[in-house]
Amino acid sequence: MKQFFLASLLGSTIALCTSAMAADDLKTLEAAAKAEGAVNSVGMPDDWANWKGTWEDLAKKYGLKHIDTDMSSAQEIAKFAAEKDNASADIGDVGAAFGPIAVKQGVVQPYKPTTWEQIPDWAKDKDGNWALAYTGTIAFIVNKKLLHGSEVPTKWADLKTGKYKVSIGDVSTAAQAANGVLAAALANGGDEKNIQPALLMFADIAKQGRLSMANPTIATMEKGEIEVGVVWDFNGLSYKAKMANPDDYTVLIPSDGSVISGYTTIINKYAKNPNAAKLTREYIFSDAGQINLAKGNARPIRAEHIKLPEDVKTKLLPNEQYKKVTPIKDADAWEKTSKSLPQKWQEEVIINMP
Repeated sequence: MKQFFLASLLGSTIALCTSAMAADDLKTLEAAAKAEGAVNSVGMPDDWANWKGTWEDLAKKYGLKHIDTDMSSAQEIAKFAAEKDNASADIGDVGAAFGPIAVKQGVVQPYKPTTWEQIPDWAKDKDGNWALAYTGTIAFIVNKKLLHGSEVPTKWADLKTGKYKVSIGDVSTAAQAANGVLAAALANGGDEKNIQPALLMFADIAKQGRLSMANPTIATMEKGEIEVGVVWDFNGLSYKAKMANPDDYTVLIPSDGSVISGYTTIINKYAKNPNAAKLTREYIFSDAGQINLAKGNARPIRAEHIKLPEDVKTKLLPNEQYKKVTPIKDADAWEKTSKSLPQKWQEEVIINMP
C-alpha cells in the first residue's frame, strides 16, 4: 500500500513537473491562453503607457477579449486578496514598491518571460513574481513662457534660486510626488533613509513663497498653473504632447541626480485566465510589447536591447539624460520613510508657507 502511495505521489510529481515545463513552452502557453479566450486587467487603462496597443495586439494575434478596471496599486492588491476564488481580475500593473508587497501578501503567481535575462536585476523578483516592464524617472516639466526671467532649471540646485513656482503635488497620496522628494534627496546627498536634504530644500522654496499647491496634471498645465512641475518622465512627455503649444514646454531629467523606478505587472494567484495573463506578460516584454509602451512615452525596461522605430525614439528623452539616475536600493527603508513623509512634509515644509 505504502509503495503504491509513493509511486502514485512520484507519478503526480512527475506530471506536475511536466505540466510546469509545458506551460513554459510558448506554443503550449499560446494554445492554453486562446482556450481561455480573455484577459481581465486592473490598473491598465487604454490611455496609460499605451496599454491600448497591447490589448489590440493580443486580440488580433490570440483572440483575447479584454476589459480593464482602473484603480490604484494598493486597491489592486486588496482586490486580489478580497476576491480570492471569485477573481474578476487576472493581471494588474502596480508601482515598483507594490511588487514585493503583493508577494508578501501571497496574492501573485510567477511567470518569467523568455526575455528575462535582459531585465536588470534591480528591476525584477528572482522568482518571477514581478518585473518592471517600463521605468519612470523623476523629471522636470517646465513652461518656458512662465519663468519670470529665470533660466530653464536643469538640476535640483537651480530650483533654489529661480523666481518660478515649483509644483510637486501631494506627497501624502501620490507615488510620483513622494518619489520626487526622494529624487531631490538623492541629488543632495541623501538616500532612502535620509530625505532631510530634500525637506530642507523644499522648506527653503516654501519660505520664498514659491512652493505651489497645484498638482502637476494636464488640467492644471492647460490653465497655466504649472511653472516647473516635478513628474515622472513619461507623464511629462505625455502632458507636453497634449498641450496646445508643445514647444512652450521642456521635459528633462535633472542632471545632478534622480530616482528611477517603474511599474510591474502582477499576475493574480487566483486568476480565472492564468495562461492568458502569463501570455500578456510574455507579450509586454517582447520587442513589440516594449515598443507599444514606448509609443505611450514610457521608457521600456529593455530599451538598450531593442531598436525603437525613429518616430517612437523621438518621443523619449535621450539615453544620456539618464546617466545619473539611481534605482531604489533599499526598498524596505524607503517604504518606512515614505510612510513618515506626509507628517514630515507638513511639519517641516508646509509650515513655512507664507
